[in-house]
Amino acid sequence: MSNDAKSGTDGQWPLWEVFTQAKSGAPHEHAGSVHAPDAEIALQNARDVYARRGEAVSIWVVPTAVIAATSPSDTGPFFDPASDKAYRHPQFYKVPQGVRVF
Repeated sequence: MSNDAKSGTDGQWPLWEVFTQAKSGAPHEHAGSVHAPDAEIALQNARDVYARRGEAVSIWVVPTAVIAATSPSDTGPFFDPASDKAYRHPQFYKVPQGVRVF
């Protein structure tokens, strides 16, 4: 595949979202974005931009084009709690003996 085929419609490489993990066991957090023709180059670019001073122990890159997200018009039913599903509320479950409740 040529670089032309890999580039976006604006002539740039595809955009990748970068997630970094500051220390082992911590959650990955969105750090920013990089342009790259493939995942390997995206990881290298992300490392150079977002972890050059040892700020991360792990990096994830995800093509922006494959991220599914809600839009502002999705407010309302999509985010409303399922009040008609009372069984989802914790008061309907018994805590087993020996389990600490915080």
